[in-house]
Amino acid sequence: MFTKRTDIRNVAIIAHVDHGKTTLVDGMLRQAHIFRDNQQVVERVMDSNDLERERGITILSKNTAISIWDAKTEQQVKINIVDTPGHADFGGEVERVMNMVDGVLLLVDAAEGPMPQTRFVLKKALEMGHKAIVVINKVDRRDAEPDRVLNQTFDLFIELGATDEQADFPVIYARATGGQAGLTPELSDNLEPLFDAILRHIPAPEVDLEAPLRVLVTSLGYDDYRGVTALGRIYSGGIKVNQPLARIKLDGTIVPEQARYLYIHQGLGKVEVEEAQAGEIIALAGLEEIAIGETLADPDDPQALPPIHVEEPTVRMTFGVNTSPFAGREGRWGTSRKLRDRLFEELRSNVSLRVAETETKDTFLVSGRGELHLAILIETMRREGYEFQVSRPEVIFHEDEAGNTLEPFEEVHIETSSETTGTVVEMLGMRRGRMVDMHETSDGNVHMVYIVPTRGLLGFRYQFLTATRGMGVMNTIFNGYDKMVGPITSRATGSLVAWEPGVTVNYGLKNAEERGSLFYGPGVEVYEGMVVGEYSRPGDLTINVCKKKHLTNMRQSNRDIEVRLTPPRQMSLDESIEYLAEDDLLEVTPVAIRIRKRILNTEDRGKLVKKAKELEET
Repeated sequence: MFTKRTDIRNVAIIAHVDHGKTTLVDGMLRQAHIFRDNQQVVERVMDSNDLERERGITILSKNTAISIWDAKTEQQVKINIVDTPGHADFGGEVERVMNMVDGVLLLVDAAEGPMPQTRFVLKKALEMGHKAIVVINKVDRRDAEPDRVLNQTFDLFIELGATDEQADFPVIYARATGGQAGLTPELSDNLEPLFDAILRHIPAPEVDLEAPLRVLVTSLGYDDYRGVTALGRIYSGGIKVNQPLARIKLDGTIVPEQARYLYIHQGLGKVEVEEAQAGEIIALAGLEEIAIGETLADPDDPQALPPIHVEEPTVRMTFGVNTSPFAGREGRWGTSRKLRDRLFEELRSNVSLRVAETETKDTFLVSGRGELHLAILIETMRREGYEFQVSRPEVIFHEDEAGNTLEPFEEVHIETSSETTGTVVEMLGMRRGRMVDMHETSDGNVHMVYIVPTRGLLGFRYQFLTATRGMGVMNTIFNGYDKMVGPITSRATGSLVAWEPGVTVNYGLKNAEERGSLFYGPGVEVYEGMVVGEYSRPGDLTINVCKKKHLTNMRQSNRDIEVRLTPPRQMSLDESIEYLAEDDLLEVTPVAIRIRKRILNTEDRGKLVKKAKELEET
């Protein structure tokens, strides 16, 4: 028999990157008195991962819970809040947490309006039948236009196929940084209107407390003392500590388990409890082999819940053992066995990732949802002490029933100044982009919407930022697969490649600087085949950056000291991945990131280029 648990609400907060989602959660936690009055709390407290703080984005979905008093029903209501990533590359996180909640808060910037990644997450929520509360944030911005944004949001709901009930959404206006909300742009001093909207409009979970236990595992964590922690929602029945369980694996086999340690969320932490009932989000520790998508059920009546469906990856890279001359110097883990174990371990918690072994035992094919998705994995592994090398990202092609090759396309939203619009249009045209919309924004900028092959966007972001002098804004979302378009030239420049091993010196670098921009200054150890800069022309140029000037007298020696070099271009991990050419590899260690050629020997590389030209001519 189904009953409503009016003492619980399960809600996810979804928004585009930098629209204030994590800041709003901070305000909700403060006003629910989760922190002590004298407690020092960092900003964006939910972004607990170092990478999240550095990049200012949410990568992993996280759970928290607050309790507020409902005057209407005269009871304390617990609100389980899930903070979701706003970037489409981490859509796998969003797709699985939608199974845990009954409604969503859709956060929209009062000036920018609904953005591409808002569309992606909202579509998933509407498909699951969730009710949404629209929160128009940053109403204090100088260029805020709440009425226009509200109309755009309504249009988006209709476009995504929302039902009449879903399209009749309540609207809350807010300023997350000040912890203020209101039913109109005239805000109150607190978030009470938002809390009240959650209680009135997010449905209470409908559960069957008498039915057999069923829990769907939606994410995994790790406890230093109690091992793997499985997070999920109880769909029916109840669970007690030490209760026997049946773990239904993805292939349908049943494994006996036991509920050793049981937790529920309260504030930013977890509280150990003896039992929990349907409708609650719980964490179970001590289940070592459990995987996302599996069901924990009553052993007397084991019934599996529908598994979590996650969209397929669109981009892949090879991860291999480091083969450079510097291999083994800087990393803690570098063998193929360690690399393999780490990549396959990642699959347990990263549901949208795929790892496949190749013909060579020291190379693995890793597929993800985008360049950023794979870059975060690479950065995480290097911080853990791993040393390895990766290839240039490439798109994953499909084939239709008629035998046509299909490739992934992305919807690209660009906002730039009118002065740089022509340059951006030309760049996207070269990359086979098709313009869908173009209009002038209220602040005088130009907003463009393109459909571009994912292949054309690989390595584009850095060139785009350079062309727009860092002022352009670009957001992308997966659009679907379509017939493959023609060839795309990704880079018009080549690389400056080190001729011999040694330490860079001023004299050698000055000669190299005349031919392009450098990645390294003097006093850096390099090896043959290592990329030390970007050549200003197509093709690669081998150059000796370790060449010293032969000194004959003191005057020439002093003059050499006066050599002035342009500061080298500091390449981040993301920029290095974008820069890679077909015949490049990226050496990744905890200490450094180095771009290198697949074939390090200059003579062997030259023979291969010559052979390729001969084949083209014939």
